[in-house]
Parts: sequence; structure tokens; C-alpha cells
Amino acid sequence: MSEPPGLEVRHRTGVFVILGLVVMALAVWLGGRVAERLALTDLRRTAQSTLGLQVAALSAEMQRQSALPLALATDPEIVRAVGSAPEPGLVESVNIRLGEIARATGAAVIYVTRADGLTVLASNANDARSFVGNDYTFRPYFQQAMKTGSGSQFALGTVSGRPGYYLSRRLPDSVGVVVVKIEFDAVEAAWRAAREGVFVTDARGIVLVASEPSWRFTALRGIDAAERARIAVALEFGDAPLSPLPIFPTDEASNLVRVGNGARPAWLALTLDAVVPGTSWRLHTLTPIAAAVERERVQGRLIALLATGLAWGSLATWLARQRRIRTRFTEAAARREELERRVAERTQALSDANRQLVAEMEERRRSEAERERLGRELAQAGRLAALGQFAASMAHEINQPLAAIRSYADNTAILVRRGRIEDAAENVSAIGRLTERIGGLTRQLKGFARRASGRREPVSLAGVIRGTVEVVGARAQEAGIRLDRPTLAPDLVVLGDGPRLEQVVINLVQNALDAVAGRPDPQVALMVEVGEGRIVLSVSDNGPGIPEPVRAQVFDAFFTTKADGLGLGLAISRGIVEECGGTLSVISGENGTVFRMELMSASEPVRETVQETL
Repeated sequence: MSEPPGLEVRHRTGVFVILGLVVMALAVWLGGRVAERLALTDLRRTAQSTLGLQVAALSAEMQRQSALPLALATDPEIVRAVGSAPEPGLVESVNIRLGEIARATGAAVIYVTRADGLTVLASNANDARSFVGNDYTFRPYFQQAMKTGSGSQFALGTVSGRPGYYLSRRLPDSVGVVVVKIEFDAVEAAWRAAREGVFVTDARGIVLVASEPSWRFTALRGIDAAERARIAVALEFGDAPLSPLPIFPTDEASNLVRVGNGARPAWLALTLDAVVPGTSWRLHTLTPIAAAVERERVQGRLIALLATGLAWGSLATWLARQRRIRTRFTEAAARREELERRVAERTQALSDANRQLVAEMEERRRSEAERERLGRELAQAGRLAALGQFAASMAHEINQPLAAIRSYADNTAILVRRGRIEDAAENVSAIGRLTERIGGLTRQLKGFARRASGRREPVSLAGVIRGTVEVVGARAQEAGIRLDRPTLAPDLVVLGDGPRLEQVVINLVQNALDAVAGRPDPQVALMVEVGEGRIVLSVSDNGPGIPEPVRAQVFDAFFTTKADGLGLGLAISRGIVEECGGTLSVISGENGTVFRMELMSASEPVRETVQETL
């Protein structure tokens, strides 16, 4: 038993909806995954650049100090002061000089030991915690210097209790060793100030320098008992337990880790590392990824959802249209079959039946003709609807010239009564120009059915500004708004369509007048900047400015902040300027708004302009 047609259609619709939801869910998941991978790629690229900069900065700091032991080891006064019988006052003089060198170079401390490891000279000789008299034969950097000529070691100071990097150099004839200690407090403070997760490990994986103080003297991997014993003998890290660094690998990727944060939740980070040149150290960076990845994931899902929804909606619309077409074809086929059956039956009937069949066919032809006529009327109605929408967008453009004509006409009557014929004639000329402008607007409305040609011809910028002031000047004077305009040479021309450019400027000035209405000391200014090949006409006001959340939408069609606005003025204005080969942009702040219309220049010379106030 077959299902009823309506039930079958509902069943297919339900399956289509479920399938669409499944496809959209899959697209959202895939979009999130793709966005996540792209975000990780960008973060990895950025982290790689940061890693290179950090390695270069740390290497530069170490190289800046590495030449100091070599220079001090060749100092003859230091060699004589280490000797068995130095001259009177030499030791004190050298200690003072070592202190000055340490302060000048930024070294934590500089000291000199004899061949037996006993310290005899130090930059902190006069401090309470002086190194003079201490024996450093147990230090690897002393042993390396006496054996090979130079040595280095990162360790915790036995006297100061502060960690640092020790650079040593053997004195001539092996009479002693000069040692320079570098501390990285400034480097760590810079890392913390920049909110960057950075740490440095030695070849054993022990953290030496870190942006997080609690990470210092922890270990990336376990330290065996023999190595711990060697560390204890050399007093490298005091009583530090060398506990594991709270960084744990994840299953998501090889360079993604989870960083412990004490009592606070752990955070996911991208870790990269590189060798510090000239050492066995490695510098590691930790880049948080949760916020960036989540933001990109949400954006990717939204984009995938919108794209899939739009595609699925388009598919549903197309299928519904095809179904309607098939239904009409089926119904038409059924009607044809019925007609053929009736013709076959009537063929055997009397002539009256034949005449009736001819009448029915004639009625069918009339129905087809009526259907075609209704189709043409429907298309014309669509065009008229679009024309009406455009006419609504131009209503305020025509109202302003009409208001200006009314004002000029009233002023002309007054001037005639007073006998000021020349001024009245000028007003009549202005009325004529405004009438021509209304004619131009109506011609644009009349030609709306065809796309604007976007013609570009030399247009006098002075004429555009003059026509604008004729339209809006009366309104500015009545509202007490100061309107500044430049006085330009007649041959300062731009490429474009003159009436359409004047329409844009009028619209911008009208918006500026609306913005400053009711404000103290209202002011609107037209300014011209002449550059090489380009001319910029700016319309500025001292109004409240455009709020940041809506600034990016001001050029969108049907977007408006006015209660009676259509939201088409700025969208149409930008289209006109772009058709003329220019650009229209906005800059807004608390001190007002500036709309900049940049057009191609049709003349080369650069001219000074004079500001005129209306």
C-alpha cells in the first residue's frame, strides 16, 4: 500500500532537514578543526620569531661580558698584584679599579684567585660579603681555567647566595685565575614584564634562568644519583632539590605541553627551544594558545555554519523550485492528456461538439495570452518597486535644493522690493542652477533602470563646492552653524561626474550639519589637500563623533543612526566616488568626524587655498 502524496512529501522534507543538520554539524566541526590548525600554525610562526629574538638577546648579553676576562687576564697590574710581593697600595688600587669596571660593564662581581684557588682581589673587597680570602678550587670553572686556559659554569654563589654565570681566564704563567660573574636578573625581569614564558636549561636539563622564579633549579628530566653527587661536590645549586619542572606533554601534538601553575589551573602552551650559541644551553619559550586557538575555533565554526547554512538553504530553494516546475509539468501533461481524450471522443460526435472543442481551444489560447500579459506586468511591478526604493533614497537629496530654491525665492522678492536688482539676479541664477540640479537628480532617477556609466571627465572642484554651498548654505545660516569653505582656483579640477560628486558632497555636509545641531559653537569645514596626482576633499565637524561599535557599518546600505533616516546616503555616496576612481573614508573621535573623499587630479600644479567662512 503506497503512502499518500502529502505524507511522502513530508517524509522527504524531514529526511532533508535531518541530513542538512548533520552536514552543518559536520561542517562546524571541520571548520573548528581547520581554524584550530591554522591558528596553531600562526602561533608557531610567531613563537619561532620570538624564540630567535630571545636567543639573540641572551647571546648578545653573554658575548658582551665574555671578552672581559680575557682583557683583565692581560692586565700587568693584576698579574703583579697576584704575585708574592706586590707593591704597597697596589692591591687596594686594583680592587677599586675592579669595582669601577664591574659597575661600568654590569658584571655582578669580578675577582682574582691565585694558583692555589685563594681569592686575593675582588670588586667587592670592601663589602661585608667580600670574596677575598675564599678558596674556589672546588669550582669547575677554576679547574677548567687552570687546565685549559678558560672555563665557565652556572652556579649558585656560595657567599652571595645568588645564581650567576661564571667566566674564568688563566693569568700568564698560571699564577692565578680572573673570574667574572654575570647575573641575569635584568633579563628575567624583562621576560616577566613582557609576560613571556621563557627559561634556559643546561645540557643536563636543569633550569638556570627563568621568567618564573619558582622554575629556577628545577629539571626537565630526572637527575641520577651520580650527577646529583657531582652537583653537591661542586656546590652548583646549593640545597635546591632539582625537582621536576611542572611542564607535562600532551597527546595533541609533540610541541604542545600543559604548564602547571601552583594552585591555579594548568594552561596549554606551545613550546619551542633553540641552542644558545657558544654554550651547551638551550632557551625554551612557552606560548599560551588557549585564548587564541579558542577564538579562531569559534570564528571558524561560525564561518562554516554560515557558509553551510547558506549553501544548504540555496540547495533547498533550488530543489523546491525544481519540484514546483515538475508539478506544473505534470499538471500540464495531465491537462494535455485530458484534452486529447476529449478530442478523440468528440471526433466521433456531431459538428456542434466539434465547434465546442474549437471554442475551448480558443479559450485556452486566450488564457495563455493572459498569463503572458500578467508575467510582463509582474516584471514591470518588480522594476517599479526597485525604482521606488531608489526614489526613497533620493528624496532628501531633492528636498534640500527645493528648500534652497524657496529661500532664494523669498530673498529675491525682498531684494526686488528694496531695488537691489543685481543681488536679485544672482539669486535667480542660483535658483536656475538648483533647478538644473533637481533636473539632474530626476535624470538619474529616470535612468535608474540602467547601471551608471561611471563617466570620468574634468570637473571643477570650485564649482562642486559652490553648488554645495548654494544647497546647504541657507540651512547653515538659519541654524547658526559656522560653515568654512576653501576658495579655490577655477582650474583646480578632478576626474569624475560633476553632478554626482556634488550630490556626494551635499550629503556629507548635510550629515555634518545634523551632527553639530544643538551643540555649543557648531562648526563644519570643507578642506582641500592637493597632492601628486590626487586631490582630497574633506568634510569635518566638531560633533560628538561616531561611536566605535558602529563606525565600521556607516557605509553599509540601510544602516542609519537617525530615526527618520533610510541608511542609503553614505552607501550611495561611496559607490559614486568609487565609480569616479576615488575612495571615501571616515575618521572619527571625541572631537568630531572627518569624511575624506580622495579623487584623481586632472591638473598637475599644486596651489595654496584660502579658507573662507560662511
